[in-house]
Amino acid sequence: MSTATAERLMTTEEFLALPDDGKHRMLIRGKLWERELMTKRNRIHSRLMIRIGHLLEVWCQTLSEPRGEVAGGEVGAIIRRNPSTTVGIDIAYFGPDVTSNDATGTTLYDGSPVLAVEILSPSNTQDEVMNKVEEYLSCHVSLVWVVEPRYRTVTVYRPDAEPALFNIDQTISGEPALAGFTCPVREMFR
Repeated sequence: MSTATAERLMTTEEFLALPDDGKHRMLIRGKLWERELMTKRNRIHSRLMIRIGHLLEVWCQTLSEPRGEVAGGEVGAIIRRNPSTTVGIDIAYFGPDVTSNDATGTTLYDGSPVLAVEILSPSNTQDEVMNKVEEYLSCHVSLVWVVEPRYRTVTVYRPDAEPALFNIDQTISGEPALAGFTCPVREMFR
């Protein structure tokens, strides 16, 4: 008779206790994902992050209180518990239900964003990006945008629809998750 040993899953608390040694880490369903070198940000990536963040912030300010928050720069979020998933997101919009929740006592958002935006870097693999998109959608993220700087496109993922690709000649809409948000894709890449 053989006995199977259950794999030990890491908690968010254990994840947060890891040293800050420059490694890029995520905790996905209790399993640690890490890369030796975090992608060096370049001016294109940085510019896209600030531009898209600005467009979202302008939209957010049109909402009535409580309006939620737009955050960026590998913003930390606990998007699943038991097993834990803790990720860094390039840009995210968190609704008021999450922004009013400070249960963790950390600087992380405790809950899933309404929108998660990932800007592709040269070191990203297709599998890595798709795994992250699938994890977001399974954690009740309503809308995921994957931004491709080289081709100036945005692929939109929703839990209940096929992916949709938008180029600079099209207008992207956040409906219904981001009520009232529309933007020519060209504006994101200006």
